[in-house]
Amino acid sequence: MTAGRKIWKDMRRRIRRNRRRRNRRRRNRRRRGDSPVNNFAGGYAAGYYSYKVTTQFLKMESLLDDSVDCKVELQIERGGKPLTLTLTVQDLHSVTPDHFLEVGGAVIHPLSYQQARNFRFQCGLVYVADQGYLLSRAGVPRHAVIKKFAGEDITRLEDFVSVLSKLSRGVRVPLEYISYKDRHRRKSAIVTIDRHEWYAPPELYTRNDSSGLWTIRPALPSESPLLSPPLTNTVADLSAASVLLHDFSLQEPRQERDSRDNAVPERVIEPSLVMLEVHVPLSCMLDGVNSKHFSGTGVIVYHSRNMGLIAVDKNTVVVSVSELMLSFAAYPIKIPGEVVFLHPVHNFAFVAYDPSALGPGASLVRAAQLLPEPALCRGDSVYLVGLSKSLQATSRKSFVTDPSAALDIGSSHSPRYRATNMEVIELDSDFGSKFSGVLADELGRVHAIWGSFSNYVKYNSSSSEGQHQFVRGIPIYAISQILDKIVSGADTGPVRLVNGIKRNMPLVRILEVELFPTLLSKARSFGPSDTSIQALVNKDPIRRQVLRVKGCLAGSKAENVLEQGDMLLAINKDPVTCFRHIEDACQQLDRCNQTNGVLTLTIFRQGREIEVAVGTDVRDGSGTTSMINWGGCVVQDTHSAVRALGFLPQVGHGVYVVKWCHGSPGNRYGLYVSQWIVEVNGKPTPDLDAFSAVTKEIEHGEFVRLNTIYLSGKPRVLTLKQDLHYWPTWELRFDPETAMWRRTTIKALESSIV
Repeated sequence: MTAGRKIWKDMRRRIRRNRRRRNRRRRNRRRRGDSPVNNFAGGYAAGYYSYKVTTQFLKMESLLDDSVDCKVELQIERGGKPLTLTLTVQDLHSVTPDHFLEVGGAVIHPLSYQQARNFRFQCGLVYVADQGYLLSRAGVPRHAVIKKFAGEDITRLEDFVSVLSKLSRGVRVPLEYISYKDRHRRKSAIVTIDRHEWYAPPELYTRNDSSGLWTIRPALPSESPLLSPPLTNTVADLSAASVLLHDFSLQEPRQERDSRDNAVPERVIEPSLVMLEVHVPLSCMLDGVNSKHFSGTGVIVYHSRNMGLIAVDKNTVVVSVSELMLSFAAYPIKIPGEVVFLHPVHNFAFVAYDPSALGPGASLVRAAQLLPEPALCRGDSVYLVGLSKSLQATSRKSFVTDPSAALDIGSSHSPRYRATNMEVIELDSDFGSKFSGVLADELGRVHAIWGSFSNYVKYNSSSSEGQHQFVRGIPIYAISQILDKIVSGADTGPVRLVNGIKRNMPLVRILEVELFPTLLSKARSFGPSDTSIQALVNKDPIRRQVLRVKGCLAGSKAENVLEQGDMLLAINKDPVTCFRHIEDACQQLDRCNQTNGVLTLTIFRQGREIEVAVGTDVRDGSGTTSMINWGGCVVQDTHSAVRALGFLPQVGHGVYVVKWCHGSPGNRYGLYVSQWIVEVNGKPTPDLDAFSAVTKEIEHGEFVRLNTIYLSGKPRVLTLKQDLHYWPTWELRFDPETAMWRRTTIKALESSIV
């Protein structure tokens, strides 16, 4: 017998022996009639056994069920001594919650008997069943028990509702809670009441045993300030949550920095750095956003009495439908911000803040000096300056290894923003893939922002992918151009309210074509003329490359003109070798007041050099500004990341599904993401307005026939039963006049609100 077989036989022998012992103990307990009893009210202690009552659980349960709200006499044995106890039998339904509060996506209700037994807490405490957006943003975990809110003790759910009714939108109040994992210590958090109408007003759900439904009614009285949204997007009073230090100053340099080479740029840049915390509500994750929380470092590029502007990468500020909190390196305070511009192509955005909210710190904060020209070259020394998690400036000296590296980021399985047609700066050393900041010269002038990018790496399985973060330098010239237009307000773009002042936001003229560079040594084999090759070499003798068409955005003016693989040789007879040449040509159209917006391109296609007239498109920086939640699915107009795949439904395009909720009709009937709804009950739905008009006519409980088209172009017909009781139809739309997101109910079941 081998050693392995011997060990295996010994193991099986021990298992059989332990099983016989366990069964023998069970038989002895059944023979004696022992049964463990837990009692939380006193009298009983854990581990004591019932005696002379019954020897069967079913009989004991029947006796207790027949004695609800009555007193029963129990005879037990404790430590060998017989005892007689008189206890009152309580109704289980009285300690089982039949109502709950929903506020900001959070679900809060009295602690049930079952969970109180699991956690060894008292029944009826205010229990967090789901944090939702409101409490998850504050870091309050699930299964927490709320003990104090806004300085008032909380013992019942009614206490929590009473305190909530006194608050107004935008305020930040403290909350104390305990967790079953650390029950002896209270933890504190700061809860921010939503300024925007991401969610419906607080509602109370009550179980109706006769109908089997949960009836819904408003939780707050009509005169509550929480039900009166602010007229404009103003900053709430944060004096209670912040301590303003009037003698705080960063003007005096720290002595330990004097001996370092990076002392000057770090000291100059530090008052301009800001740490941003971005929270995206779960109810409106638009444009394919895959996370609820982002953070990163931005730089102040404009600071005046009326407005402050921060430049930050779009991997931190992904969409405009988000809440931002700003922490300044120059002054210990945290204030809200708002997204005012998202570049349609480049990886940067502008965030505005109210300088008056800084108080005395407004004089300590200053804008960075931008240096768009001259451009960085290979081998130049720069200083990478950013903020650590503790808001301390960190810097190092680095050297530029590639000042114009072309990005090549593939599409993700679920389309979301990715940087295209960008040339970025690469360094020989940095602080890792999660450190962002700026690249400055020895005098602290900013050459570029050191921003974060996302790349989507597919694993062995074609259906799985991972998000890879990396950082690169974004040249400041494009940021400087948009900044000048925002500050001057001379552009003819959409008007929006910024800190109480209406401003024209800039428009961006772009050629909606995704391009990629190819070395001339490789491009020559395709057959372009020597004259064209030499012209490109003379234009850019360092890079020696040509741009080729990877694809056109669906619905763009270039879609039916340019083809995949075309080589872009010149624009208006001027050779083109990089993305900036195309951007300059588009801006030249605006300066020349050419209304047609057409570029004359010289391209090489299938062995021939030809000239084509290609139209350009004008886009704003507002991002997606409206959505509809229907049947638990979030639908919106097709965003640019989807159009970049090169396909749109031919008839009417339709509305695009970007999210679905668990348990919703969309989930039950298979209306998932990444497909267009082109018809509802045979009626076309080319845009959100048409979709809203069609769904408004559908009543509760009706079956709806949907015609959908997947990203692959495959059509599908499905049937969905509408449920307006739990899943009403509502719209979220940005109002530029007040800079607020407004929620409007399109269709709801009136009987569900009582």
